[in-house]
Amino acid sequence: MTTHNPAAAFFASPAARGVAALLRGLHHVSPALGTRVAMGLFFTPMPTKWLARSRAVPRPWVERRLPFEGGHISVWQRADIEPGRPKVLLTHGWAGDAQQLRPLADTLAVAGFEPVLLDLPAHGRSGGWRSNLLQWVRALFAVTARFGPWDGVVAHSLGAMALSHALARGLPAKRVALVAMAPPPWQFLRWFADAMGTGEGLAARMRGRFERREGASLGHFEPAWLAERVTQPTLIVHDRGDITAPIVGSETLLAGLPAGRLHVTEGLGHRRLLSDPAVMQHIAEHLFSGA
Repeated sequence: MTTHNPAAAFFASPAARGVAALLRGLHHVSPALGTRVAMGLFFTPMPTKWLARSRAVPRPWVERRLPFEGGHISVWQRADIEPGRPKVLLTHGWAGDAQQLRPLADTLAVAGFEPVLLDLPAHGRSGGWRSNLLQWVRALFAVTARFGPWDGVVAHSLGAMALSHALARGLPAKRVALVAMAPPPWQFLRWFADAMGTGEGLAARMRGRFERREGASLGHFEPAWLAERVTQPTLIVHDRGDITAPIVGSETLLAGLPAGRLHVTEGLGHRRLLSDPAVMQHIAEHLFSGA
């Protein structure tokens, strides 16, 4: 396992260091209170969501709002796509939004697919300000019930982790592409606690609180658990130098998949591969081979 901590870079600014100092103080005075505050911070996406919600989206893309858990999730479709094409669902990662996948979706449209983009809860134009992986899984099932089933599914980063769990739970899809899949949530909790300077005790309390609240084990997001249950032909795309989501997680998943292959890129990092022409073509060819 790499020793790099992606959360440390995010909490390097003076304001973020102040937040970390406040959290350490709360955690010292009252671990229970510190844990509650940490949970609120951990499950709130970065402020890029405000930019995403104000961004204009060009036609032919149109937004559909699907009721979801007292609010809505935003689904994007192209108005110029005729019915009957193979359907592909695409979704983003933490602090991202559906429009990050638009270049790939447009490429798939040219290739003959009907792409559907999803803003996950608390991201993009979807409602909410806080979210978590289990809610993302429920959102994937909700959008599938309305717009699926899928000939293909594509997801990036933490969205790929949520998608893998949904597939393991029976989400109907024929072929899968996972792009820069994030590490499992337990690793993120440890990184977060380390960046806050509170030690692994906070991470353990956050895990316990989350699992009790959601009635689910974070162990069911570990690559080894997922690999035994994701049976679809799966393409994994990962950059060798990705420091946000180290490639070891994708390699672990690949080792247990019954029908998986790994495409490794160089120099694209965590996000640039989403719009890289060669990567997009590789994903389109993988999905097309099952259409």
